[in-house]
Amino acid sequence: MRAVVLALMASLAAGAAAAQNAPPPVTLPGGKNWNFDIDNGREIMRTCAACHGEYGEGGGGGVYPRISGMHPDYLAEQLRAFKTRTRENIPMFPYANDRELPEKDVLDVSHYLATIKPPKHPPSDDVKMDAFERLKLAKQAVQIPREPGDADKGRKLYEADCLECHARDGQGRVKKPPLAQQHMKYLQAQITLFLSDMRKHEDIDELIRPKSAEDWKNIWAHISVLDD
Repeated sequence: MRAVVLALMASLAAGAAAAQNAPPPVTLPGGKNWNFDIDNGREIMRTCAACHGEYGEGGGGGVYPRISGMHPDYLAEQLRAFKTRTRENIPMFPYANDRELPEKDVLDVSHYLATIKPPKHPPSDDVKMDAFERLKLAKQAVQIPREPGDADKGRKLYEADCLECHARDGQGRVKKPPLAQQHMKYLQAQITLFLSDMRKHEDIDELIRPKSAEDWKNIWAHISVLDD
C-alpha cells in the first residue's frame, strides 16, 4: 500500500510540474486554444533544415537566413506572409500553403525555433562536455565574419536609422527581426528587395535616406561586429 501511495504522489507531482512548465495557451483563429508542441515543431523543422540548417542556423553560404532564436510572433508572421504571397519567395511555394503548413504547424515550428538560442562561437575545447552536446552546440553556432568598412561610421548611421526598431545590440524587438548574428549575404539581398519595392518595409523612409555605397559598406561593417 505504501508503494502505491508513493507512486501516486510522484505521479501527481510530475503532473503538477508539467502543468507549471507548460507554455500559456494561444488562441487560434476560431477561438480554439492551443499549446505549442515542441516535438511537432522539431519534426516540421526537418523539412526546413534542407535550406536553413538542422538548428535554423542558416545555409547556402548565407543565402538562407538564420531563423533560430527569433521571436515566435515574427516567425509566424513571415510564414503567414509566404502563405498569402504578400511576401514572395519561390523556394517556399511548395511548403507555405494550408495543406503543408496549417496554422497549428506555423505556431509549433515558430515556437520551437524560438527556443534555440544560437551561441556566437562553438564551445571551447577547454570546456568539458559530452561529445554529442559539443557537436550540437557547434552546429547551432552562428559566427558572422567581419565585413570590410568603418564600423564606427556605420554605428552612427545604424543608430540614426535602424536602432529604434532593431535595438542598439541588433537583437531586434517582437516583430522587428534581429540583425546581429544574421548572415550578411541574406541581409544585403533583403535591402535590395526593400529599396526596389519588391518587399515591403514598414519604415521605408528611414531606410531610403540618402546613403552612398560607402555608407552601406560601413553599416554592414557595424552590423557584422554586433555579435562580437
